[in-house]
Amino acid sequence: MNVEQARFNMIEQQIRPWDVLDTSVLGLLSAVRREDFVPAAHQAQAFMDLELPLGNGRSLLAPRVEARLVQDLNLSKRDTVLLVGAATGYVAALLAHKAQRVIGLESDAALATVARNNLRKGGVNSAEIVQADGSQGFAAQAPFDAILLAGSVAQVPQTLLDQLKVGGRLLAIVGDEPVMQATLFTRVADGQFSRQALFDTVANRLSGFPEPSKFHF
Repeated sequence: MNVEQARFNMIEQQIRPWDVLDTSVLGLLSAVRREDFVPAAHQAQAFMDLELPLGNGRSLLAPRVEARLVQDLNLSKRDTVLLVGAATGYVAALLAHKAQRVIGLESDAALATVARNNLRKGGVNSAEIVQADGSQGFAAQAPFDAILLAGSVAQVPQTLLDQLKVGGRLLAIVGDEPVMQATLFTRVADGQFSRQALFDTVANRLSGFPEPSKFHF
């Protein structure tokens, strides 16, 4: 496989047509080597338009979804970001180039170790990985300028929204198959949040988040 050609095709054929037009994000996708964050068994699929399984029900998001989320979070170099579902560390690496500091939460101990190793090998010093239940956020380091959920949830817990600064943004894929929407929440004042649906997609569930009852009485 010609890795650089595959990377170019991923950017031009999958990501750019998905309204990822921010040149800084497109540049990051060229610079941060996605293949270094993909399990060895799936190296040949590193640039394909699909989610990659990581075991225990976890997966990497499709590249176009990762890129769109990073773009739409609209980060600045002053921002402190909480990433929920760090997986192998790839999204943390992308965010680290856009923000001042990234804290990635990963509930799976083995994945947390993989993410730390990948970030260290990639020379990413402004991102750290904490093994923790992401559904509770990370109150000890709150409030955050931005929070990103790297997977889908039925609904965003208020606990997470309350860890945003005023003016802070939380981006998550919300809903149930077959209808999910990437949704941007903004804390407009104490106790007040706006909500904006950005795009439709489907993504694997993040672990640890509550599912609503399917039964109605």
